[in-house]
Amino acid sequence: MKSVLNILRLEAGLSVLISLCFVVLYENDVLFVGQWGADRIADYYWAIFMEVATICLIPLSLRLFKWKHVEAAIHSDGDQAMLRWGTLRLAMLCVPMVLNTWLYYQFMNVAFGYMAIIGLLSLAFVYPTRTRYIQEKK
Repeated sequence: MKSVLNILRLEAGLSVLISLCFVVLYENDVLFVGQWGADRIADYYWAIFMEVATICLIPLSLRLFKWKHVEAAIHSDGDQAMLRWGTLRLAMLCVPMVLNTWLYYQFMNVAFGYMAIIGLLSLAFVYPTRTRYIQEKK
């Protein structure tokens, strides 16, 4: 149990750290801001894609452990299944969060920034704690 929690916490923490590194690097002009800002068509398509992905993946990740086959897998396989499904759930939140952070600085479109913040806030609802681990294992 402890190793699974440590791995899941590491995955969540690294995602937040990567996003923070993007913020620090772009805000301190180490990386160039707005490189894709002139391409309005790419901005539009990326915004539509990331809005749909963010809107769909957040509720899906929050309800993932309520599905019958996921619960059955966790009860039968134990820690291995918890690691696999927990990693999937974190990936559904963290990958769009990191990508939205990067896209915000590429296009300087505030929609990406807001979606990254929403991803960060929703991460608080699935952060792997010992209590949550025990509760989802029942």
